[in-house]
Amino acid sequence: MTIDFNKDPNGLVPAIVQDANTKTVLMLGYMNQEAYNKTVDTKLVTFFSRSKNRLWTKGEESGNTLDLVDIKIDCDNDTLLVYVNPNGPTCHTGTDTCWKEDNEPNFGFISELESTIHQRKTEANSEKSYVASLFKKGINTIAQKVGEEAVEVVIEAKDDNDELFLNESADLLFHYLILLQQKGFQLKDVVKVLEDRSKK
Repeated sequence: MTIDFNKDPNGLVPAIVQDANTKTVLMLGYMNQEAYNKTVDTKLVTFFSRSKNRLWTKGEESGNTLDLVDIKIDCDNDTLLVYVNPNGPTCHTGTDTCWKEDNEPNFGFISELESTIHQRKTEANSEKSYVASLFKKGINTIAQKVGEEAVEVVIEAKDDNDELFLNESADLLFHYLILLQQKGFQLKDVVKVLEDRSKK
């Protein structure tokens, strides 16, 4: 990896820090050659502090260090993407990120759908919501619905109609997300189990 520290008069390059698991952007810092070398050697993310005018290892006072996982460089060789495992909140204010975001797994639209399902769960008395009506009927009805959708997926998998197969798969996933929330869980909890299994 060849990093062009000479583009900046102070020999600094931006270092974007991202959680290696959740992909949440945690903070932005700056590295010079010495900070980069120390990061690689110690596996603890170290920056050059422009305000302190010295090297600064993240968490040296708070204990909220950033364990290095990987470093990538951009196409111009002057910006770093640093993948880390954070030990505690990253921002000095105590928040997970410097943008006051929660460092939680995000599955894009699926996470949005989970939020909608959660909202419908809190509106369980609504007669207009299909999801709310399922929550109102309880675990047996929800579990039965997941079972029915699973059978339909299996049936369509043995056929050649891709559209029907994908639609039934969507129905199964949708109802499974409802079942998870009825049990007090979310998709991230299942993903965590899979991640733990992969480490064994």
